[in-house]
Amino acid sequence: MAQPRSRRPLGAKGPEVFPLALGCMGMSGTYGPADEAESIATIHAALDRGVNLLDTGDFYGMGHNELLLRKALEGHRGRALLSVKFGALRGPDGAWAGFDARPAAVKNFLAHSLTRLGVDHVDVYRPARLDPAVPIEETVGALAELAKAGYVRHVGLSEVGAETVRRAHAVHPIADLQIEYSLVSRGPEAKIFPTLRQLGIGATVYGVLSRGLLSASKPAAKGFDIRTRLPRFSGEHAEQNGKFVDKLHEIARDKGVTAPQLAIAWVLASEPSVVPVIGARTRKQLDEALGALDVTLDDEDLGRIERELPAALVAGTRYDPAQMRALDSER
Repeated sequence: MAQPRSRRPLGAKGPEVFPLALGCMGMSGTYGPADEAESIATIHAALDRGVNLLDTGDFYGMGHNELLLRKALEGHRGRALLSVKFGALRGPDGAWAGFDARPAAVKNFLAHSLTRLGVDHVDVYRPARLDPAVPIEETVGALAELAKAGYVRHVGLSEVGAETVRRAHAVHPIADLQIEYSLVSRGPEAKIFPTLRQLGIGATVYGVLSRGLLSASKPAAKGFDIRTRLPRFSGEHAEQNGKFVDKLHEIARDKGVTAPQLAIAWVLASEPSVVPVIGARTRKQLDEALGALDVTLDDEDLGRIERELPAALVAGTRYDPAQMRALDSER
């Protein structure tokens, strides 16, 4: 059946959102240079098509992404819900410098985000990772205080495992968990998704196209592109994964859709309660992604995908070894 366009709640107590969210990270240089005018036009086009959840992080472009959203949302704030991640530390050269989720830091990060975004509250606020030096109860306790004060509407989490979700939810209701999920990254199926369903917590899933891998996108030749550091895009891994992508494109052609549309439609069909976060940087990419909502996948289609595109065929992890070791969601 085709994917429904009606809004869906982020968990039992979260806001209602369009079936797809717009991830804005790539608009601040993560995958090579981005055109600011086109980025703003893409955000406006998404709002016009019904998308109402915009996802960002205060460390995307060292604050650039939040400033971009402020500019894009002038006169449009009432049309958008803002999901903001915090906690990652970066130097003036862009280098990663650790993670901080202490209660005082949580409040400090939010104060600066509110200023950059030009708003008086954030709709969903979440630590981007688990801080191993700070119990999740302390971090969520600070978020609960901010929610009580009206600065945060809903509390979220990102890239944490089932046990951490349970501990956090016991302190304050969690609206949704943001986690990577796609044809080639299916880890959440084992423990995380069942836990979310049990607790009434939603999921916003990113990396649905595995950072462009499933659309056959290549890392930018010039400028910074995070994919040059990711195992799936390097050496023999890239060659083997190219065969997976070729098969995906073959199935998509047989279906009369594009490979990105098939990949997005598969996520929507496999986990009907999730909201994919689409990292479109242009209106053309946005149009293609939204077309996934018109894709019908029946049992025969899903069976073929399962047989011919098993995740075990994918070479390389979704992050480099150091990051994989640090991810609570991978434990």
